[in-house]
Parts: sequence; C-alpha cells; structure tokens
Amino acid sequence: MTDKTAVVIGASGGIGRAMADMLDQEDEYDHVIRFSRGSNSPIPLDLTSEGSIVSAANWLNEQPLKPSMIFVATGLLHNQQKGPEKSVKQLDADWLQENYQINAVGPALIAKHFLPLMPKDEIIKFAAISARVGSISDNRLGGWYGYRAAKAALNMIIRNLSIEWKRQNKRSIIVALHPGTVDTGLSRPFQGNVPPGKLFDAERAALQLLDVLDGLKPVDSGKIFAWDNEEIKP
Repeated sequence: MTDKTAVVIGASGGIGRAMADMLDQEDEYDHVIRFSRGSNSPIPLDLTSEGSIVSAANWLNEQPLKPSMIFVATGLLHNQQKGPEKSVKQLDADWLQENYQINAVGPALIAKHFLPLMPKDEIIKFAAISARVGSISDNRLGGWYGYRAAKAALNMIIRNLSIEWKRQNKRSIIVALHPGTVDTGLSRPFQGNVPPGKLFDAERAALQLLDVLDGLKPVDSGKIFAWDNEEIKP
C-alpha cells in the first residue's frame, strides 16, 4: 500500500464525478476524497465561501492522509438567467464578478488552503479546469468577456502558484487543463457547432485528462495543456 490520496473539488459535476470515479478505479491512489456543495461531500465546500474552503481543508488536515493530487473541476459559463456575452453591450458587473468568483477566485482559494496540506518531499499534482478560450493569444473571435477573462485570470494564478510552490517542493506540478467540449450542463447550450467526434462524454474527458496528468513532469508546472496533450499558449 502506497497510501496515496487524491482530492477532487467539484466532484458532483460532470467532469468532477467522472474524474473521481476514474481515480477510484485505478490503482495509483488508495483514497479518493470528493468535495462538493452536496451531501455526498465529507464536509460541504462552496467556492463562493472561503469559510467553507477553510473548513474543508481543516477536515482534510485532521485525517491521516496527505493528498498528492488535487483536481479542481469547477467552472461557470452560464446559469438560468445569464450566459456568455456576445458584445460589450451585454456586460454586467454582477455577472462579471460571478464569473471571476467561480472560475478564478475559488480555485485560487482552494490552492491557498489545500496546497500547504500536500507533501513537500515527493511529486505532487495540482490541476484546475481552464479553457482554451482563456488564451489571449488564441482569441480570434472575441465575445464571452467574463468567461474568457476569468479563465485567463485562472491561467495567471496557476503560473504564479507554480513559481511560488517550486520553492516549497521542486517536484511540484501545478497546471491548468482544457478538457475540450464535454457533454455536461456547462456546455449543453453551445454544442451545436462542435465538430463530429469532438464532443466528449464526461468519462472519456476524465480519462484523457488523467492521461495528460500522468505524462507531466515538474518542468511542465505552470503551463496550460489541452485534452490531447497540446500545450496552450497564454
């Protein structure tokens, strides 16, 4: 028994649930801990509440386990009232702030409270779901102001974390991951233009991301990778 532990944040969502299930099925991790806002979480974790993140981290710290992998599977693209903006006329301060809170601030606070719980003397992996549309250099269509900007902010946070944490653990791997278009509630209203074969079910998406993570080395820390292992430029 290696007694290795993986933690999935947002384990009630499509990709998060599939990732946790996949990790449960594989032999690499002996324990898979699932955090979410729901009742299946050992303690509720809400990305909009730093207090709940602190409580979840404290709960984990009280267990005889040190996570060597943390996967943040949360994200916001639309809700019942709002969706991605098509033009500057649709910008709304509250919606912009909500995008930043879920897509950038929340994962940053997860890192703040969970990274210190990871081992300092072995390879660790911290990954957060980002998106290709968060790449400034790849933006040729415009639109989707809040989502694009929040994911770009997340990518910068990941880069910062990788630099800082290298001083704590030279074997740390901290990355952002683009899963492609996955058949979940987040992408469902926008699947009409997805090319054939490029709409992935959650299980396939999780397996592809795990394959990417398995192949990464500490030199890759701070980068953004797509589901097919392509590095995405910021």
